[in-house]
Amino acid sequence: MDWGTELWDQFEVLERHTQWGLDLLDRYVKFVKERTEVEQAYAKQLRSLVKKYMPKRPGKDDPESKFSQQQSFVQILQEVNDFAGQRELVAESLSVHVCLELAKYSQEMKQERKMHFQEGRRAQQQLESGFKQLENSKRKFERDCREAEKAAQTAERLDQDINATKADVEKAKQQAHLRSHMAEESKNEYAAQLQRFNRDQAHFYFSQMPQIFNKLQDMDERRATHLGAGYRLLSEAELQVVPIIAKCLEGMKVAADAVDAKNDSQVLIELHKSGFARPGDVEFEDFSQPMNRVPSDSSLGTPSDGRPELRGPGRSRAKRWPFGKKNKTVVTEDFSHLPPEQQRKRLQQQLEERNRELQKEIDQREALKKMKDVYEKTPQMGDPASLEPRITETLNNIERLKLEVQKYEAWLAEAESRVLSNRGDTLGRHTRPPDPPASAPPDSSSNSNNGSQDNKESSEEPPSEEGQDAPIYTEFDEDFEEEPASPIGHCVAIYHFEGSSEGTISMAEGEDLSLMEEDKGDGWTRVRRKQGGEGYVPTSYLRVTLN
Repeated sequence: MDWGTELWDQFEVLERHTQWGLDLLDRYVKFVKERTEVEQAYAKQLRSLVKKYMPKRPGKDDPESKFSQQQSFVQILQEVNDFAGQRELVAESLSVHVCLELAKYSQEMKQERKMHFQEGRRAQQQLESGFKQLENSKRKFERDCREAEKAAQTAERLDQDINATKADVEKAKQQAHLRSHMAEESKNEYAAQLQRFNRDQAHFYFSQMPQIFNKLQDMDERRATHLGAGYRLLSEAELQVVPIIAKCLEGMKVAADAVDAKNDSQVLIELHKSGFARPGDVEFEDFSQPMNRVPSDSSLGTPSDGRPELRGPGRSRAKRWPFGKKNKTVVTEDFSHLPPEQQRKRLQQQLEERNRELQKEIDQREALKKMKDVYEKTPQMGDPASLEPRITETLNNIERLKLEVQKYEAWLAEAESRVLSNRGDTLGRHTRPPDPPASAPPDSSSNSNNGSQDNKESSEEPPSEEGQDAPIYTEFDEDFEEEPASPIGHCVAIYHFEGSSEGTISMAEGEDLSLMEEDKGDGWTRVRRKQGGEGYVPTSYLRVTLN
């Protein structure tokens, strides 16, 4: 069954149907285009969300990155970022393979439909023109017949009229004969025109229009098939990214399973274990024997004048307790401002870095020597003297790094001896150490000279072996997450910024700030306000001057 046979008389129906099919194709293209915009916006929002919650500091500078909880969270953020990338691929695939191709195909179909209907209208106009010619010949034949009949009647009447002359009768007979001949010619012309019209009409309804309708049917079926393929592409674009999305989801599951609470507790101990010994017992001071009383270093008593005894400048009883605000710390090169255990770890890190740099310089020196030997053997390749400045610079760097390695090794040996001394002293003095409060962290301590001071590490020197019974919590700070760094420059706020998200800080327009850390490429700079507080602000909001 085809349209040319079954729908030969439904020209307007076919015109409406084919137009509806093209409109449906255009609507689907518009739907996919809007779907693409939704996917792109979704991916963009996901990437913005990941950027917002991704740690702004590098992993090696962030102590929180050592915890499995933080590592799992970062991995989840990375998987979400990869998931956003897959949504972008879906959007790109739909845009290229559906929107662009179907839109182009729709234009081709519209042109083809227009051509077919123009061909049909031309055929119809030709048939209508033939019908008009038939009607004209028919009317002419009818008119000539009436004129011939009228002329014949006039000739017959004159022939019977006795008063008519012979000339009038002959003239009327000739006129009747002429009209009869004209009627005969009109009849023949009408018959030929009718035959030609019937032939054209049969060709129009049985050949020409069925062919055009069948072409429209073929065009519409191809359009429907192409539209169905476009429907399929919508699902195939999703199916292509399903395996990678499944890997992203599996990665999130692996990240969730990687959280190790026990290990995180051990990491916290390794990061912040001080190595100090717990304070010794407070000795009894007998005030009933004023002449024989000798205050001990660990005593909390008062001197004879009734004023509280101070253990040194600014020391008080409150410094025995591990909870409280800390003094500001003066950062030293040998990390003596840190507790022994933390000092040892930082010195080990510095020593490893210096050894790596030293090995790098040694390798560079060897490479320069080999290059110099090649230049000496083959002068056309280069001038050996041009390498002397670089060789000299490398040798100077090696000597400098060797001195630094020796320096850090000496400091490390001293720090390790302090740690061993504190451990031995603790074991020797406490055969049964008292149980600490349940809420106090192990080996933690605190000191405070002034309640209004910031929570910083203590700037006092570590206790000596002779004074182990003195309050040791004055020697270090409990919080070691970040060492107070010196500003590397200053900056002025060009615009007002309201730091509402985690890790940011507010600033007013024109405010002077201390530059603590330069922009690492993510658009954020760490600053410190004069009234206290550090955080990140947009780099584009600052005018920066480095020291």
